[in-house]
Amino acid sequence: MVKREEKEKKVSLGSALVICFITLVIGVFVGMNWNSFAATFMPYLGFKSSGNTNDWSSLDEVYNTLAAKYDGEVEFSAALEGAKKGIAASVGDVYTSYMTASEAADFNKSLHGEVGAGIGVAMAKRGDYIRITRVLPDNPAKKAGILAGDIIYKIDGKNVLGEDASELATKLRGEKGTKVSLTIVRDGEEKTFDLVREEINNVSAYVDYSGQTAIIHVTRFDTDTGTLVKNFTKEFADKNINKVVLDLRDNGGGYVSAAKDLLSLWIDSKAVLVQKSVRVPEETVYANHGQATLSDMKTIVLTNGGTASASEIVAGALKDYNKATIIGEKTYGKGVVQTLVNLSGGALLKVTTAHWYTPEGNTINTTGISPDQEIVRSYDDINNDRDPQMDAALSA
Repeated sequence: MVKREEKEKKVSLGSALVICFITLVIGVFVGMNWNSFAATFMPYLGFKSSGNTNDWSSLDEVYNTLAAKYDGEVEFSAALEGAKKGIAASVGDVYTSYMTASEAADFNKSLHGEVGAGIGVAMAKRGDYIRITRVLPDNPAKKAGILAGDIIYKIDGKNVLGEDASELATKLRGEKGTKVSLTIVRDGEEKTFDLVREEINNVSAYVDYSGQTAIIHVTRFDTDTGTLVKNFTKEFADKNINKVVLDLRDNGGGYVSAAKDLLSLWIDSKAVLVQKSVRVPEETVYANHGQATLSDMKTIVLTNGGTASASEIVAGALKDYNKATIIGEKTYGKGVVQTLVNLSGGALLKVTTAHWYTPEGNTINTTGISPDQEIVRSYDDINNDRDPQMDAALSA
């Protein structure tokens, strides 16, 4: 009895080992081919396929063929970065983009105004070209004779017509004392300027006064913008200020939180922004409580074609609540919320994650915000220090 029992135990153990081995082999095979199995059989089990069965072999084919045929060296890391940019661009959204580590570092600095040394110009797309929209005083571009309205054609002799404003800004920045050559087109004629970069002072907000009117210039929406403007308002009572001009011209945006903080000086606790997305529930952003010291202050907002994104959030909310009169030109029309996603190696993905609407449910994406009083300021006005928009705001 005892021996037979031992034999039966040995047979059972051996069978178990065989079964385990077979199970292991099947498990490995299924695991290696899970995407294919899932796509085939999961629908029959009542599950939806995730769709994550992408075949990237064609990219390998392109790279391998290029590396074998191209009359020169093909660097894999450069090809990989180019592919990442292409994937981001493939969604067809001009605001979604992939940035390399160095581009991401420059972008993050620009959000906080850490431009370092440069030539002292603001630029934006106007029509089919990137144009100089403003030349900062006491900076290299101004001293050299560069004017608002000039089309940026070449930087250091290289044609840059197909690049966007952020890429051109990166090329124009550099170490203090270094040289950069800028070729512009003005009235159909090329002009080249050899410039030496200087440190640029680039605060996000500053205030001027004209009689009893405070003129608040907001150049971008940085993390400290709301605090800066709030501190300005503490002087208003002593200066007997009875009107505010909020200058948002050529302000390309920034942080939504900064726009909310600024709006909280006029609007108390109410909705200032509604975000809608196909991926996440609708979200309403409310102004802060108890900070609306300018709630009853007569306010004029100046806008132009360079007023975009967070600037349009501010202009739109003030208009919806009848807190301000808008003077100037129709705004750019960027009504999207962008999220910055940090990637491995310091890279960054700037991706559109939602669209925003004004408190009354109006979208400005691609349409912009129309002013209550339309007044155009030409490049000739800018270059000759004429400002009919500001004149209208001060006399309103």
